[in-house]
Amino acid sequence: MCGIVGYIGSKDAAELLLNGLQRLEYRGYDSAGIAVLNGGLSVLKQKGSVSELEKALKNSGQSEQSIHEATAGIGHTRWATHGDPSDRNAHPHLSADGGIALIHNGIIENYSAIKKELISKGYHFSSDTDSEALVHLIDSIWSDKPEIGLEAAVRAALYHVEGAYGLCIISQQEPDKIVVARKGSPLVIGIGEGEYFIASDAAPIVEHTKKVIYLSDGEMAVVTRDGYVIKTIENITQEKHISELDFDLAKIEKGGFEHFMLKEIYEQPTVLQDVMRGRVRLDEGQVRLGGIEDYLDRLKLSSRVIICACGTSWHAGLIGEYLIEEFARIPVEVDYASEFRYRNPVITKDDVVIVISQSGETADTLAALRLAREKGALVMGICNVVGSTIARETLCGIYTHAGPEIGVASTKAFTAQVTVLYLLALTLSKGRTMSREEIKLYLKELNGVPEKVERILKQDDMILEIAEDYKDARNFLYLGRGYNFPVALEGALKLKEISYIHAEGYPAAEMKHGPIALIDEDMPVIFIATRDNSYAKVLSNIEEVRSRKGKVIAIANEGDEEIGRLADHVIYIPAASAPVTPLLSVIPLQLLAYHIATFRGCNVDRPRNLAKSVTVE
Repeated sequence: MCGIVGYIGSKDAAELLLNGLQRLEYRGYDSAGIAVLNGGLSVLKQKGSVSELEKALKNSGQSEQSIHEATAGIGHTRWATHGDPSDRNAHPHLSADGGIALIHNGIIENYSAIKKELISKGYHFSSDTDSEALVHLIDSIWSDKPEIGLEAAVRAALYHVEGAYGLCIISQQEPDKIVVARKGSPLVIGIGEGEYFIASDAAPIVEHTKKVIYLSDGEMAVVTRDGYVIKTIENITQEKHISELDFDLAKIEKGGFEHFMLKEIYEQPTVLQDVMRGRVRLDEGQVRLGGIEDYLDRLKLSSRVIICACGTSWHAGLIGEYLIEEFARIPVEVDYASEFRYRNPVITKDDVVIVISQSGETADTLAALRLAREKGALVMGICNVVGSTIARETLCGIYTHAGPEIGVASTKAFTAQVTVLYLLALTLSKGRTMSREEIKLYLKELNGVPEKVERILKQDDMILEIAEDYKDARNFLYLGRGYNFPVALEGALKLKEISYIHAEGYPAAEMKHGPIALIDEDMPVIFIATRDNSYAKVLSNIEEVRSRKGKVIAIANEGDEEIGRLADHVIYIPAASAPVTPLLSVIPLQLLAYHIATFRGCNVDRPRNLAKSVTVE
């Protein structure tokens, strides 16, 4: 993995590929490369950023004019899985004679066996990657049967492959086509006027066309300047729906903010309104979630809900557990998707499995989805990307409508997911546990959240000052109870992701069961201490930290003077009922993590070793 872009048409392919790779930089990567067809096959790749690749192109000694005359090519940003980040491991990878170029997202699980067989045939490997084995395999098959052509050679090679892949392959023998294939790693084809674009997501495509086709698992496509043909790996032609992208270029630009992450934090009031728009009928006390209407009775009659997700989406799922159990009184379990299928879970046809993923392409979450579906559960999806694999493979679902999220560390996706889960819990409660008037009250409070988030964002300068005080800390502890325990986990994750400071989230009451041993004058402790039924207990926990000389940063409700006497720093948020509080308490934690990371000189939008969408196990 991580980013794929391809182009065939009449324009400067190299320029389009480099621009496309820049659009994909947010996904996280360690090297980049392009291959273009310009009579022969020209390849440039290296460790580092796309901007460094552009400089290398100018200094490469290759004819820049010739490179920029090419009108077809492929490009890749790599996030290392096999082999360290280096020039030799960067994509594209070439066949032995340099006539075929391949880029690959995913993991070839049986590459070692394929590599061993190819070495026995005399092939030499110049990288440590699994991907190189595949380009040599295609070359071997085509060399044995020259008459079959590139498409058939790729198809035959994929019969031998175990694992996940998103592939683009070009050949100087057939310079007017790009062959693409997908299994477990997303690919999108953009349809222009006499030109076509290929990418791992829509970001590099949207500035050129809004008409796209999403490939499904087990599909291949041959793309030429005249059109495309999509078939299964078994060579069965497929008719595909053309989708319209629902966002424009402005949404993937920084819009005057220094970083995408900061922009996305500030977008949250608008995002929360977008999540509710058309779904909440405040005067009637009704929620309309069109994507689950046909299955609503089945959802309400479920004996159990299982939520599967990873990372930030898992934290949102924990809040969903609290919401669904409190509002609808349906038992809920929350599983790490990465563990779900490996523990032989007990799943029945009376269960509902909800999978949550910002991208809709998270490999572990997709695996959990498929296992639950095989066992007969009703599988529902919550995701942000229209046309994503989760959206296509679930029977029903809800889009979050958060818009493109470019920053690797998720912010607005989290609050959008929590809002969707809040609306889902209210929907499930109707006719079961709540009256319309009760639902109306909860909706009225939710409707007021965007304005409250705006008020919190106005404290950014004060949060910046707190961040400066703690930028050199080596450890943080985040504590919360009830609905705010998952927020503590999410706050700690944000700090780890972008500042590289070790941080842990815990239920506040668990502090005495181990973490208290860590507390001294060098340990900042962040308490989410809003006024709810555990408020007095949290105050006691704060006193315990103070007695051990720990530094206390509190997230508290406006007007709380008592907490001001106990904490070293207080960030105030508007008062709200417990189910709504996570949408407010997480905002200062996002800002605090962001500012600490910028003070430390970290790359906030592209933190080291991380990828935006984890499409491999």
